[in-house]
Amino acid sequence: MSVAKVIEITSTSPGSFEDAIRKGLAKAQKTVDGIKGAWISEHKVELADDGTIKHFRVDMKLTFILDD
Repeated sequence: MSVAKVIEITSTSPGSFEDAIRKGLAKAQKTVDGIKGAWISEHKVELADDGTIKHFRVDMKLTFILDD
């Protein structure tokens, strides 16, 4: 029997939502073993004073299997 746990992380990128997702997953995989999936629960942007997009932000829920 496997038991899974879900954690929530937030990641940002100046380039794109996809880049924010990739960076967040790469960082999480350095400290959490066995990540099996991610659910992107929020997409947000932070705007600069001139109205352009400064950062793309994603909130993710990551699922991983707990060790025996």
